[in-house]
Amino acid sequence: MLILGHGAVEGLLAGRERELIDLVADAYTAHDEGRTSLPHSVFLRFPDRPKDRIIGLPAYLGASAAADGEQGGEDVAGMKWIASFPDNVASGLQRASAAILLNSLKNGHPEALIEASMISARRTAASAALGARLLLGDRRPTGVTLVGCGVINREVLRFLAADRPELTDLTLYDSDPERARCFARDNARLLPGVKVRRRDRLDEALADHDLVSFATTAATPHTGLAACPPSAVVLHVSLRDLTVPAILGAHNVVDDVDHVCRERTSVHLAEQETGGRDFIEAGVGALLRGRAVLRPAPGRPLVFSPFGLGVLDLALARFVHDKARRCGIGTVVSDFLPARAL
Repeated sequence: MLILGHGAVEGLLAGRERELIDLVADAYTAHDEGRTSLPHSVFLRFPDRPKDRIIGLPAYLGASAAADGEQGGEDVAGMKWIASFPDNVASGLQRASAAILLNSLKNGHPEALIEASMISARRTAASAALGARLLLGDRRPTGVTLVGCGVINREVLRFLAADRPELTDLTLYDSDPERARCFARDNARLLPGVKVRRRDRLDEALADHDLVSFATTAATPHTGLAACPPSAVVLHVSLRDLTVPAILGAHNVVDDVDHVCRERTSVHLAEQETGGRDFIEAGVGALLRGRAVLRPAPGRPLVFSPFGLGVLDLALARFVHDKARRCGIGTVVSDFLPARAL
């Protein structure tokens, strides 16, 4: 059993944003081609703690070419177990913590335990940056609005900065103004020479730029998109910010229709209200493979709502695991499993 802690994982992922976007794109393509197995994630909730939850994401991802053109890793199977305890933030702790267990496909034995908070955040951000690529097309906005100034939007900013060097303006909004101030102080450097605005009202923040990323802890919809510029691209990473009318008034792209229409996401609520899914225009994999084409109407926003698929976690976990093995990084526990059959 190979055990990789946070520091090792962070080092193996550092500076590889564009590679990771390509790995995520490969995983979406594999999913659209049927080279994955992806059961619904499991939500563990607690009767007396409605804000807290732990989610299990089992998945299988077939082999694919790596981002650098070399052969990718072998088929991989495993589970991400991720806890979200929002009140941690007030105590100076990370809201989310995670681990990934990888299993051998030769004998089913567990073969790696990987600290996964960085993997989870960066696969989410890579997915958002890929969504921006697909939905923006040839457009080159020079600014982005971040709604929610936590870990996920920090990583979204990191990946957008790597993939869209034309970005020079940043607007920040958070329901806690102090969090926005701290974010500006600690993370604005991710966009060299950036001009930063902090807005006290959400509508003002939405009006600033054609590109918006929502990464909040909202449990219920709280905003529409009327304040956005025409044809804005909205990365709806946190999934529950937008009202049903906002979803129905937009061009909607998702990662997986069956997965995102669950757990009272904004897309799920829109499905419940309309009785169908016709308002969803495409999946990411279909766009990447050319099976779907977006033809946005002028003035209508484009919304990307990624539920967060376990195959993305496996893509990055496989990348980290393989590089750690080659570099001799991590702790090997040789007696983790029984020596012989019981």
